[in-house]
Parts: sequence; structure tokens; C-alpha cells
Amino acid sequence: MTALPIIVGMGGVNAAGRTSFHQGFRRIVIDKLNAEARQETFVGLATLMNLLTSQDGKLVDSDGNVVEKSAVEQRFGKEILAGTLIRKIENEHFDPDATPWQQKLTMDVGEQGISFETRARDLPNPLPRSWQVTELADKRVRVDIAGEVEVKHDSTRDNPIKAAGQFPTGFKPASLYNSRYQPRGLQATIFGAADAIHSTGYSWNEIADKVSPDEIGTYSASVFGQTQAEGVGGMMQNRLKGERVSTKNLALGLNTMPTDFVNAYVTGNVGTTFTSTGACATFLYNLKAAVQDIQAGRVRLAIVGSNDCAITPEVVEGFGNMSALANEEGLKKLDGNGVADHRKTSRPFGDNCGFTIGEAAQFIILMDDALALELGANVLGSVADVYTNADGIKKSITAPGPGNYITMAKSVALATAIVGEESVQQRSFILAHGSSTPQNRVTESLIYDRVAESFDINNWPVAAPKAFVGHTIGPASGDQVAMALGIFAHNIMPGITTIDKVADDVYSERLNIAIEHWDCHSMDVAFINSKGFGGNNATATLFSPDVTLAMIEKRHGSDNMMTYRDKTAKVEQARAAYQEQANNGDFQLIYRFGDGTLTDDDVTLSNQDISVTGFANKISLPKVNPFADMT
Repeated sequence: MTALPIIVGMGGVNAAGRTSFHQGFRRIVIDKLNAEARQETFVGLATLMNLLTSQDGKLVDSDGNVVEKSAVEQRFGKEILAGTLIRKIENEHFDPDATPWQQKLTMDVGEQGISFETRARDLPNPLPRSWQVTELADKRVRVDIAGEVEVKHDSTRDNPIKAAGQFPTGFKPASLYNSRYQPRGLQATIFGAADAIHSTGYSWNEIADKVSPDEIGTYSASVFGQTQAEGVGGMMQNRLKGERVSTKNLALGLNTMPTDFVNAYVTGNVGTTFTSTGACATFLYNLKAAVQDIQAGRVRLAIVGSNDCAITPEVVEGFGNMSALANEEGLKKLDGNGVADHRKTSRPFGDNCGFTIGEAAQFIILMDDALALELGANVLGSVADVYTNADGIKKSITAPGPGNYITMAKSVALATAIVGEESVQQRSFILAHGSSTPQNRVTESLIYDRVAESFDINNWPVAAPKAFVGHTIGPASGDQVAMALGIFAHNIMPGITTIDKVADDVYSERLNIAIEHWDCHSMDVAFINSKGFGGNNATATLFSPDVTLAMIEKRHGSDNMMTYRDKTAKVEQARAAYQEQANNGDFQLIYRFGDGTLTDDDVTLSNQDISVTGFANKISLPKVNPFADMT
């Protein structure tokens, strides 16, 4: 039997807020929530944004005044809404109105020339031809310059790109643990991985002790690495700025670091470790590897994720020079009123002029169906499979091609084979890549329209999270998974509220691209679609909790399901306890720096198995020849 990968936990953070317990999803659809869910969302965001803290079980503001939960929205609602989702880039990243750069200046020093004194060791090497140096006392020199001098000096420029999907204002992951000069993306990785683990209702060790150490895997990556000064940003910039490159810049900047950090500082994993990058489909590429390992029985427990926190002047300028990002001039032309609305820069499937960059860390916890049943784990959904296909020969590496037709058609066909035509035709929806570029709105909608025609689907709902959180690059499809799980849980389909209408060139005859949030009936299937630069196409088939539980019951029987449901009560209590603590700002970050470090003496070997200190179970060594028919 092929194991079914079950999603039992999710965590992380993006511009909408915390991922666990659907806080980010709830922020997006805040006006459709009931009073209780709305209040809980505002409270959770207020503590995440450090507007409130919890003291002795009570919420207090910065002045120490107690604030009742029922009063949080009235007191901080406008500030919370303004400080989440896409908005003008905040100075924590850089000032978009005065972005620093080095401006070249050629000076003609005139007939008299110029002279200055300095320390001899500060002279450049080699000396410019126009410099004449005279030695002075105390290891100093006088420099006389004639002719022209070219210098670079600090300057600023008005950046034409001013909006991004940033973490909620005031959220400081570095302050939640001893972050040791770590880049922002790795700080968010620690937060996201811990959030996902706690959301299961179990500690990591409680789950891990149920399986062999080599049946656990971590699958994660970032696309850009870590572009801040603590990572590759410092490695590339420091010498040019007259500063030293640190011993950590290169290592902390590698795109494998999210996986390495989870293994080394969160879970202590000694099993499978995997990193794959596929541009905007990176989360799905890593999810595919985990799903395949679980289906094959190689892994029973996996943590899957991605991070990218690349809102830096260099990355923004790189995309901007490709004409990929929505800029001020383009937005003003679209709206025709001379004003760029920074809240509505990302407009999937509407009249648009480019995407909006975002930052995020997204993680999910997967386990096989038998382990989920044994633990009484909360079921958020399941992943039937992930398909990845390339585009073939092309002129432009960034142009779309046929690969996404293949991934979408395979995903829909698989879902039809498993749950039937009615579920796919009546109770499925798409979480679109929806990047918000003029080319994407045409090419992606055409794919959906043609696939819908092939499978006789009409009025197919399409949602697009990038309208709210921007394009987070590596974790982008993780944002889509989080939204899909939110739709399953709340039966609310997010509309693309940043557009006034669907663009005229969008192929929408068979699609339902709404511009307002709407109540939907219970959905069975979500298709997570990603179209990455370079032809990195991926589509995942996700099943709802109801479909997943029905599949588990059919495989394992009603008696086992009754036992499973008896176990879920305890799990739900633990999950609710963490949810309450997290909403109060107590995130219980896991950072095991040096805690339980293993040495050679912690490994016990035989020709049958391996024991490792701290792990409940042994690792069995291979004993069967898989190629017996060939040897």
C-alpha cells in the first residue's frame, strides 16, 4: 500500500501574520469572520506586533495598562490592519524614498591642485597616477593631486519600487531567542519550524520517539540564501564599504541553511536532510521530495518548508530592472489619478504592471497515515502528490512554456481518479501562482481554462494569496498551502480584493475569479500551482480533512478510527493550550544551540543496527538485496 502523507501541523509567518491556527488566513478574510474568530485574530496580531504583552495572564500595553481582549480591536484595530499585508516598505528594510547608493563623482582640481595629509597605511594600492606622495613624520604622508579625481560618495535615490509584503510591523523574531547575529530569514525559520511543531499538540520528541531516527526527514530551502548583512549581503558588500567580511557571512548565506538550522537547532534530526531550489516553486519541490519518501516508506515523519527574507535594495533593484516589479509610474498609469496605492500593488488576474516582493517562512509537519492514526494527530489535510515539469526549449529563460499544462493536468487527473469527477468538478479550487504580471494573468488563466474544459469543470474557484502577502519567492507555494488549509477550515474563499475587475485578456470563461471574499460550501480538493522562473513548474494535489479522514477510515477500518478519535481529545487540548499561549505572544521558540550535541562516543555500531544517544529506537541496517534478480 502507498502511504498517504498527512498534514498534521503548520507554522510560520508572512505579511498576514502567524501561520498556525490560520491566523494569517483569518487576517486576509477578517471581514468575513464571526465575532469570536475576529477578536482572537486581532489579539494574536497585537501580541505578534508587540502592541500588547501578556503579564500574569493579562494583556497590557506599553504603559502597563490592562487591555481587555474585547477592546483590542477598538484600541489597536486600525494600526494592526495598516501594519499587515502589502504596504509601503518600512525603514527596517530600507528607505524607499531615500535608498542609499554610491554615486560616482569626477572632480577637476584646477590649476592649484589639492593636498591632504593621512596615515601612510591608509593609502590605496596601487596609487592613482595623479597622486604625488611625500613622507612626513610619525608614519604620515602628504598627498598632492593634480588633474581629475574620481571618487564615490554616499548618496540616496528615490526608489521607483516602494511596496512589499513585509512581516507585521513590530514583529521581531530576533528578540524571541538568542539569535547570535543570524540573518532575518534564519530567525524566521526558527520561529516557523517551532510554530509548526507546537501546532501539532505534541513535542517533537514525543512524535520522533514513535519511529526510527532514519525515518525522519527535513526538506527545506531558500532561493536567495540570506541577503542581509549577516549573510551573503555582508560577504558581497563589506570590502567595498571598507569593512571586514565575517567568518559567518558565507556559511549563513547558503540556501541550505533553513534545512541545516532546523536539523541542528530545532529537531536534532539525524535522518534524511534535503534541500532543493526551484525558483518560485521551491516549497513544492521540497514537498515533493518529502511526499515521495513518505509514499515509498523511506520516511514516516517530515518537516517541510522554505524561507526568503529578501526585501533588500539589491534584490528589489534586480527584479525592478527586469521590469518584473510593480513600480510607482506603472501603478499611477493604471489608476489614472497620479497616486500609487501601496496597499494594492499586487493585482493577480487584474490590470497590473508587475509583482510585489514579500518575505515569509512557511513550514508544515507531515506524517504517514498509520502514524497519524496511532498518535491521534489533528488532520489539516493530505498531499496526494506533487508534479514538477519543465518547459522545454525557449528563447527567454523567464518566459512560460508547456510544463505547467502537464503539472496541472496530472494533478487534476490524479484527484479525479482518487475522489471522483463530482468532487473535482463541484468541490475543488485552485490556489494560483497569480504573480500579478501582465504575462502571467494571460498564460496561467489559459492553462486553467483549457484544463477545466478537458475535465468538464465550470465556475472553477481561483484564489491568489500574492494579492495580500506579495511574492515571497521560495515560500510562495507555502503561502498557497496555508491559504488552502484555511479555506478547508473556514469555508471562506478569498477574493482578489486588490482588483476592480478581471482583466479583459484573462481566460475566465470557466473560472470563478471573484473580487470579494465569499462563503463557499465544504471543499474536497485544492490544487496548489506554481510557475517558477526558468521553467520550474509545480502543482500539488491537496485533500481536505474530511476527505483525508474518510480515506484513512477506509484503509484502517472503523474500529481503528474510533480509537483514533478517543486520542484526539488530548491532542486538541494541547493544541488549544499552545494556541492560547501563542495568541498571548508566548511562542515557545525551540532553539537548542549546543543542547544534546553528539560525539563519536554517542554512536554504537553493529552489523545489524546503529544506536544513537538520545534516540529511543535503533536504526536498522539494510539486510535485503533489492537487486536479487540481477545478482
